[in-house]
Amino acid sequence: MRLSGLFFPCALVMAISASADEVTSAQTASSGPKPGDCVMFREGGAGLVFKTPTYWLKGSIADISHERRLAARCPNIGKQVSAYTRQDWVRIAAATPCVENDADVGEVAVLRIRVAVEEWETPWSNQHGTAGWLFRGYFLDQALKKGELIDMDAKWLERCEPR
Repeated sequence: MRLSGLFFPCALVMAISASADEVTSAQTASSGPKPGDCVMFREGGAGLVFKTPTYWLKGSIADISHERRLAARCPNIGKQVSAYTRQDWVRIAAATPCVENDADVGEVAVLRIRVAVEEWETPWSNQHGTAGWLFRGYFLDQALKKGELIDMDAKWLERCEPR
């Protein structure tokens, strides 16, 4: 089964990308993500010569859960990525993990992480960056506040060093 990543607004580093099937309790205890670990969600940075700005959200893992979810067909938004609205991104995030072909539809294991928000940098106008998952002090439709808990798929995150 091939899960789609085509709809993400950027190439995310997936340092914590093991699925729940791949993570045993022994691995979680030794090398997997643990509560308190520093994690980041990054967006942007595309381009070879002229790179777009990178925006980010940094926090610590508050909770980890293993779930089974239906990987259905990815939503067809019907417009260019640059024209996506906040509601379009929320719809895409809610549909993940998703697949591109009907033959691949099925249940998959997903590792979910609740992130306690610590710091962030988001674009404030379309001149600073297109409205993606991070925009105007929001992650999707959730206002960013220090200590706020945000539920995310582990594949959207990368490890970081705490301050």
